[in-house]
Amino acid sequence: MNVLTDNFRTYAEGFLGTLELTVYSSALALLLGFVMASFRVAPVGSLRAFGTAWVTVLRNTPLTLLFFAVLLGLPRFGLVLPFKVFAVLALGCYTSAFICEALRSGINTVPRGQGEAARSLGMTFGQTLRLVILPQAFRSVIPPVGSTLIALAKNSAIAGAFSVTELLGTYRTLSELGYNIVWTFVWIAVGYLILTLAISALFHLMERTWGVAR
Repeated sequence: MNVLTDNFRTYAEGFLGTLELTVYSSALALLLGFVMASFRVAPVGSLRAFGTAWVTVLRNTPLTLLFFAVLLGLPRFGLVLPFKVFAVLALGCYTSAFICEALRSGINTVPRGQGEAARSLGMTFGQTLRLVILPQAFRSVIPPVGSTLIALAKNSAIAGAFSVTELLGTYRTLSELGYNIVWTFVWIAVGYLILTLAISALFHLMERTWGVAR
């Protein structure tokens, strides 16, 4: 226990850093995922092409490579921001591709007649998507979206290699102080377990409240 009690502040700063990365990246991923899913089912060919390209590129790019591209590439074009902001951009954009596909799969479960009925009533594509399709699709995508955000929380560990304060990076500080590396990682694992179980509990509650009965 002395590894934790003697370095509680260090662990707390790392945990809060990971929590902050997870929250902001999740918000960005959900927003971009919704936009890209809308593009992928839009009646405009250019929007569908853009959404498809976004998903194809990001899903097939290693996250570490994306971190290098964002944190080291964007400053070369004059965009200089704190590394934490760059990390949120990398995590959020990467995860948005998976959120997009989860939402699109949910949209595809909604009977085609629902959209046709909405259009026959004079609704625009945006109104049909927002008022008819997505409310029904949302109920079926709660579990996969939850799993994707849990993966995002664990993927945030990569940010520590780019000078961003997060939980996994605390092992370097404690290792330099001579603490047992095994117990250092045990308490790091406990921190990630707390975070992922909290996300899992939240989405389990959402599934029980709004999910599709099976």
